[in-house]
Amino acid sequence: MRNALVNLSRFQKQLVLLFFDSVALVSILLTSFTIRLGYFYVPEGDLVWMVLAAPIVAIPIFFRFGLYRAIIRYIGFKALWSIIQAVTLYALVWGVMGFMTAVEGMPRSVILINWLLAVIVIGGSRMVGRWLLSEQQNNQTINVIVYGAGSAGRQLSIALTQSSEYNTAAFIDDNTDLQRQSINGIEIYSRNDLDRLIEQKNVTEVLLAIPTLSRARRKEIIHFLEPFRLFVRSLPGVSELAQGKVKIADLREISIKDLLGRDSVAANKELLSLNITNKVVMVTGAGGSIGSELCRQILFLKPQVLILFERNEFALYNINKELSRIAIPYVEILPMLGSVNNRKRLSHIMTRFNVHTIYHAAAYKHVPMVEFNNTEGVNNNIFGTLNCAQVAIDNEVEIFVLISTDKAVRPTNTMGATKRFAEMVLQALTFSQSQTEQNSQDGAEKDSAGQYSTRFSMVRFGNVLDSSGSVIPLFKEQIKEGGPITVTDAEILRYFMSIPEAVELVIQAGSMAKGGDVFVLDMGEPVRIVDLAKKMIRLSGLKIKDKLHPDGDIEIEFTGLRPGEKLYEELLIGDNVSKTDNPMIMRAEEEMVAWDDLKLIIDELEQAIDSDNQDKLRQLLIKAVPGFKPQSKITDILYDA
Repeated sequence: MRNALVNLSRFQKQLVLLFFDSVALVSILLTSFTIRLGYFYVPEGDLVWMVLAAPIVAIPIFFRFGLYRAIIRYIGFKALWSIIQAVTLYALVWGVMGFMTAVEGMPRSVILINWLLAVIVIGGSRMVGRWLLSEQQNNQTINVIVYGAGSAGRQLSIALTQSSEYNTAAFIDDNTDLQRQSINGIEIYSRNDLDRLIEQKNVTEVLLAIPTLSRARRKEIIHFLEPFRLFVRSLPGVSELAQGKVKIADLREISIKDLLGRDSVAANKELLSLNITNKVVMVTGAGGSIGSELCRQILFLKPQVLILFERNEFALYNINKELSRIAIPYVEILPMLGSVNNRKRLSHIMTRFNVHTIYHAAAYKHVPMVEFNNTEGVNNNIFGTLNCAQVAIDNEVEIFVLISTDKAVRPTNTMGATKRFAEMVLQALTFSQSQTEQNSQDGAEKDSAGQYSTRFSMVRFGNVLDSSGSVIPLFKEQIKEGGPITVTDAEILRYFMSIPEAVELVIQAGSMAKGGDVFVLDMGEPVRIVDLAKKMIRLSGLKIKDKLHPDGDIEIEFTGLRPGEKLYEELLIGDNVSKTDNPMIMRAEEEMVAWDDLKLIIDELEQAIDSDNQDKLRQLLIKAVPGFKPQSKITDILYDA
C-alpha cells in the first residue's frame, strides 16, 4: 500500500483524498445519527438528501482552505489548524441548511457530533497518510544524528523533516540539562551513547549544528567522532548564519580548517584599511589562489581603484566577473592582462593610474614544476619581482608587499631558492634607497614622511588550504574515486592556514612595514600529511585499508619525495624575531645583501638564462641563497628549452 501511494501522481493523490473525504463525510453523518439515537440509523425522506449533500457542501470549503494543496508527507500543525477551521465552517453551513429547510428528524446535537467526528477523521486521515509516506521515505533516507540541540540544531532538524534525503534519528548534546529530553519527539542523548545509537538506529552521518563553537572545541569534537565510521558534516560558523535561517544546503564536509584547532585573532581594521581605502591598489597574479583572495578582501576595504594584473586571460576573466558581481559603490575595477616580465606594460599601468600600493602575488609556486623548468622559474620569480620593484620605485609607489613562502627558508628546490632571492632583491633595493637618501645633501628627494621612498616588505607563510596544487583537494578527489591516497613520505610535515586568514594577515603586515621587513605568520602546529589523510578518510565515513585492516575502504600509498621536496618546512632563517601589534605576525631580522653585490649575481643569472646554462644557473643560486642545498641533480631532471 505504501509503495502504491508513493507511486501515484500529485493529481491522482488529490483524487484519492477527494473520494476518501466524500465517503468519510457521509459515513460520519450516519455514525453521528447512530450515536445520538442509540441504534443503527438508516436515513429516510429528506434526511437522505441532507446526508448526501455533506460532500457537496464540504469539498468546496476544503478546497478554499487548501486541504488539497498541502503535501501530506510534510503536513504539520499549521495544516491541522486549517483542517479544524474548514471542518468547523462545513459543520455550521450544513447545520444551518438543515434547519433552514426544516428537515424533520434531525437532532441539533448531531451537528456537534458530526463536527467532532469530522475533525478526528479528516485530520487523522492526513496524519495516517503522513506516517505511511514517511515510513516509506525513511526506508530510502540516510539516518543522521544532529550534534547540538541548541537553536541551530532545532532549526536543522525541522529543515530535515522537509527533506527526502535525511532522517533525524537522535540529537547529541554535551549539556547534561538537555539530555533525556526530546525535540519534536526526537530524544537528546549524551555523546557517550553514540556507539549504541549507531548500531540501533543504523546511523551513517553526524551533522554538527553548533555554529558558535570555537575552533579548538570543534577540533576536540571532531577528534572524538573520528574513530566512528561516520561521515561528518557541519553547519558554517555563526558569522555565515547571520540571517538566522538554517538550510540543509548550508551543510558542508568537515575541512582541514576545522582540524587546525586554533582561533584566529580579530583583525586590526585600521591596519587593514591603511594602504587600501581610497587608494589605487594593484595586485599581480590576481587570478591565482592568493591573488584572487587578496582582490576580494581589498574590494571590501573600498579602494579608489583596484587593478587586477594577470597573465592568464581565463583566470583574469573569472576574478573580474566575480568581483564585478559584488558591485561595491565608487570602486573602479580594472582587469589588466600582462606579464611581470614586461617592464613597459608595468610602467604604463603604474604611471597612468598613479598606483599607491602593490601586492605582488605573481609567481610560479609548484615545486616539481619549477624544478623541471628552472629557467622559467628564475625568470618569473626573480626577474618578475625585480621588474615590478624597480618600476614601482620609478613611479613612486609607496607600498610594495611580496607574497613569499616558507620554502624560501634553507630551500632544497629551485622554487624556494627563487622566492628567497626575490626577498633578497627587495631587501637590497631597500638598502640602496636608504643609502641614496643618506647621501642626499639636503633631503630634497623626499619629505619627512619618506614620500618618494617605496616601502618594501615580504610576508612569509606556509601552505594555504584548498589552493591550486594543495593536497586537500587532491585527497578529496582520491577518496571520491575509491583511493588510493598518495602521500610522498610517512614523516612529511606541513604548516597549514586558510587562504582568507593568510590574506588578512598579509594586508595587516604590509601596513606595519618600515622598509625591507620580513614578516612571518604564525602557522600554528605543523601537521603530518599522513595523519591528515587518515582523518579525511575516517571523517568521510570510510575505513583505512592496510595490512592490519585488509577489508578497509581506502589505502594510503607512499610514493617517495618528489624532486626538491623536503620532509618539513621552516619559517625563520635565524632566531632574531620580534613581536608586532598582531600576535599572529612576527618580524624577522635577517641580513641584507648590498645591491651592488647582488646586481653582479643578477647579471650572471640573466646570462645563464639567455644561454640556457642549467649548471651555471644552479651554481649561482647556491652561491647567492643562504642554505640552498638542492636535493635533485641537474642531470636527473628535465629542462625547459
